[in-house]
Amino acid sequence: MTGCPTFLSVGERAEFGRTLSAADIAAFAELSGDHDPVHVDAAFASRTAFGRIIAHGALVMGLLSTTASMMSRRSVERGSPGTPVSAGYDRIRFTRPVFAGDALTARYVIEEVDDARGRTRSRVEVVNGAGETCLVGTHILAWVRAPA
Repeated sequence: MTGCPTFLSVGERAEFGRTLSAADIAAFAELSGDHDPVHVDAAFASRTAFGRIIAHGALVMGLLSTTASMMSRRSVERGSPGTPVSAGYDRIRFTRPVFAGDALTARYVIEEVDDARGRTRSRVEVVNGAGETCLVGTHILAWVRAPA
């Protein structure tokens, strides 16, 4: 695959904040089909180590989609001829539970740019309002050229 200039640099950042509500968690359960009681049953969740309903890990991770899109738009606005798309997330770790009412900040920092391959690698994380890390990992963006 031929490379594509990304028009992004190591150290560039994007952030997105959102407070998760009980309705968000319930809606994600419906959307994903994941109705595990730790996510939807308050009585059950109260008897777990968490003491209450926790948000789905995939819901928390989904906030990173916004930060990746912010980087994608930045690249396109700067003139990249390719279409940036997610090539995947690596080494995702959920380090703290997330609860309804938690104010979360998704952070995205570019750590590596490979214009020859048309890829970037970025550190991603989600922290709560107390500054505690809830999720960490790596994201790969790939630039795809339209067929000639």
